[in-house]
Amino acid sequence: MEYHLQTPLKLEDIEKLNARDIVYISGEVLTARDEAHARILEFEEKGEELPFFLEGGVIYHCGPLMQRTENGWKVISAGPTTSGRMSKMTPSLLKAHEVRAIIGKGGMKGVVDALKNRCVYLAYTGGCAALAAELITEVKAVHWLDLGMPEAVWVLRVEEFGPLIVGIDAKGKDIFAEVREKAEKVLEKQG
Repeated sequence: MEYHLQTPLKLEDIEKLNARDIVYISGEVLTARDEAHARILEFEEKGEELPFFLEGGVIYHCGPLMQRTENGWKVISAGPTTSGRMSKMTPSLLKAHEVRAIIGKGGMKGVVDALKNRCVYLAYTGGCAALAAELITEVKAVHWLDLGMPEAVWVLRVEEFGPLIVGIDAKGKDIFAEVREKAEKVLEKQG
C-alpha cells in the first residue's frame, strides 16, 4: 500500500501502516542525530522544556549540509544517516515524547518494543541526499547550532518526502530483522 501523510501525525495515521508499505510525508520534520538525541534526553532529565515540539512529530536521522543565505538557510544536501547509532536512546525518547515516525537508513536494533503502538521506523534510501534536498521546501528554524551543523536540530517543511518504506511498523514487524535472520540461516547452511 502507499500512504501520503501530513504532520503532525496521529496514532491512527501510523497504526494502519504495515511493514513494506510506501509512505510520503508532507509537513514538518525535525532532524536529530546522536548529539541532539543526547541533549533531548538531558532536557527531559532536568525537566526543561524543549525549544521545539515533538508530539506527533517526525524525527529524521540526518546531518544536513546547509548554506546561510540573506533570508535564512538553503538546504544543499540532506540524505539519511545510519539510524543504528540512535537505537539506545530511542526508547527513552519515545517514552518522553509522542514521536510518531522516525526516518533513517539501515534499521534499528532493539527498538521494536519501544515502537509498538506508538511509532514507526521509515527507511529512506541512502545516497539520495540531493533528492531529499529538493523535497525540503523550507528551513523553518534551527536549534542547538552549537552542536555543529550536522548535529543541530533543523525544523524542515517537506512536501511529499519519500518514497519511504515502513521498515518497522507499530505492530512490531521489522523487515531488517527478517533480512538478518534469513542471511544468518544462509550462512549457517554454508558453514
